[in-house]
Amino acid sequence: MIDTFKTLERADFDSRHPLTQVLDAARFNADGLMPAIAQQHDTGEVLMMAWMNREALMETLRTGRVCYWSRSRGKLWRKGESSGQQQHLRAAALDCDGDTLLLQVDQTGPACHSGRRSCFYVALEGNEARIASAPLIDPDTLYGKA
Repeated sequence: MIDTFKTLERADFDSRHPLTQVLDAARFNADGLMPAIAQQHDTGEVLMMAWMNREALMETLRTGRVCYWSRSRGKLWRKGESSGQQQHLRAAALDCDGDTLLLQVDQTGPACHSGRRSCFYVALEGNEARIASAPLIDPDTLYGKA
């Protein structure tokens, strides 16, 4: 069996390949999921990591609105459906092994459920963890009081 991603390593620049063939070769985990890293398209800021299954990825590519798979809810999760803080896809790419997605997005407001722009706000420095950013919006405002 030919490894599609090994073939793609030697593919000509700007060559085109059928999406279904590439996704058939993509390496989703045993649960049918793949990590997806969301990055702000114009600044390079890493916003969050979530999981996508093939259905979420196809919906994202089809609609341009980022959709993930919620492991806790066991269903598709359209970013912003509760909070209104949507992600609009600008570009999507698989890594060289076909097991991680990078999504270039246009994020509306905070990406994190904590109300912060990025989920990566706990800076690990020496023997301490420092909170490196403040919430832009109180989470109770985003999601209602628990």
